[in-house]
Amino acid sequence: MLAVFTELKNAQRVRKELSKKDVMHPDFRAVKELDYIYFPITKSVKIPGSKVVNTKFEFPLIPKVVTVEDLLKKSLTKKEMEILPQSQEIVGKIMVLEIPETLKNKEKQIAEAYLKTHIHIDTVVKKSAIHSGIYRTRKVKILAGKKSKETIHHENGINLKLHLELVYFSARTGSERLRVAKQAKKGEEILVMFSGCAPFPLVIAKNSPAKSVLGIELNPSGHFYGAENVRLNKLGDKVFLKQGDVREILPKLKKKFDRICMPLPKTAETFLDVTLPCVKKGGMIHLYVFLGKDQIDSTAKLISKKCKELRYPVRVLRKIKCGQYSPGWYRVCFDLKLKEK
Repeated sequence: MLAVFTELKNAQRVRKELSKKDVMHPDFRAVKELDYIYFPITKSVKIPGSKVVNTKFEFPLIPKVVTVEDLLKKSLTKKEMEILPQSQEIVGKIMVLEIPETLKNKEKQIAEAYLKTHIHIDTVVKKSAIHSGIYRTRKVKILAGKKSKETIHHENGINLKLHLELVYFSARTGSERLRVAKQAKKGEEILVMFSGCAPFPLVIAKNSPAKSVLGIELNPSGHFYGAENVRLNKLGDKVFLKQGDVREILPKLKKKFDRICMPLPKTAETFLDVTLPCVKKGGMIHLYVFLGKDQIDSTAKLISKKCKELRYPVRVLRKIKCGQYSPGWYRVCFDLKLKEK
């Protein structure tokens, strides 16, 4: 096989030149021998500081990456291949797929293909119902792999144990949780409403100098997993959880917080009447809402107006798109600062 032969000290420069000329053989790896290296090539080429040789030995093959499309191209039609699920949510070792109804009769084959091409996944499920009910939970159907809907998800330095059907959780908002954590200042006392299995409290506690984080969750299963996760991450000295309705718990606390997170995009704004009295002057609220892209500015004005009517005027510091809910609709966070006067 043709190869370019050069000293190791020239390897990086020669490799770069070969790539520029597009003559590197795509199927084979380079071979080192003592202080020299052989680059397999597809045709003869002149590179300063090297020479072309016809080798007697075999070069190691570059392992071919097998794709989902490779595994399914014989069992799916061209039209079916075009509507394969392109976006996947990965929660721990579980992949959540949205499979079109027209592919339902081939969903197990599709799931097996995803399982084979993603080595860190143990289970593939499909959404069988959207988030609904008072606890905003969802139903999923196991299509391939281990028969378990419980997993441990890793993000931002923490581990989250959860059950896909028993608690609300979105892996796609991991970067948003970290964004909020990075805003928290030393000594802050923080409240997370609708805390679920405690992703917000734990990410904040792990990645900020905050003094304490209190989470309140209505769903008993969410609270159970949250308590498990506090122990799992050894953050019991900073994270404290209560189970129940925030409307009943907050007034009884008789406490004000430096920062309050309201990660319940469907109805969080309806809780401003109980939230605002619990924020210190100059404190922050992170309020989440699902909105169309043309509704963001008008909603910011409505929120400001509502807070003013409740006699707690706020300033909208930021309007952050932190995830797409559906085509044209976004999860938006309004960073609100309570005015001091």
